[in-house]
Amino acid sequence: MDEYAPTERTRVRRKPGRGSYDRELVHAILDEALICHVGFVADGHPYVIPTIHARDGETIYLHGSPASRTLGTLADGTACCLTATLIDEIVLARSARNHSLNYRSAMVLGTAKEIADPAEKELALRTVVEHMVPGRAAAVRGPSEKDLETTKVLSMKIEEASAKARTGPAADKAGDLELPNWAGVLPLSLTAGDPVPAPDLARDIAAPDHLADWSRP
Repeated sequence: MDEYAPTERTRVRRKPGRGSYDRELVHAILDEALICHVGFVADGHPYVIPTIHARDGETIYLHGSPASRTLGTLADGTACCLTATLIDEIVLARSARNHSLNYRSAMVLGTAKEIADPAEKELALRTVVEHMVPGRAAAVRGPSEKDLETTKVLSMKIEEASAKARTGPAADKAGDLELPNWAGVLPLSLTAGDPVPAPDLARDIAAPDHLADWSRP
């Protein structure tokens, strides 16, 4: 299927024209975002936690300390909502009220489970590293048995999902169009600076090509 089926929980109601259920768009937003926010309820209280994620097909991987309340709660089968947002432009209007942002966002609903199989766990962690810096996983030591034992990894199937995006100029009111104020958009982009070596790095180790070529998909 090319689209996720809209549900009562994922249907975009506020400005529905900005909503989309396109599978490729949802995947693209998740893949470009370096961080996501995971929302869940624990002990009757809502929490929203920022964390690193990675996607492989219809599965999202999360990882962290075995002592993590977030991962422990989700591993127990608690339903969660995962969101990722990308800011593309600041929208500047003639009036203060009509300033906005051009953005792309994805919302995913599902339940997670802990990965116990060491091989699957190692693959998930490799996927997370590759999500951050493509080409990095092959250039570093993989997880040891101890690393696997001291890291909790969850897999979350994308059960329901939707995307929402805004593009274009400000929606100034007709009465404001003659005001002598500049209006337009300020494009934003995520770029990398020059790599800074660790203070204890041997002098003869140069920065790898996958850092020079770093960019988001």
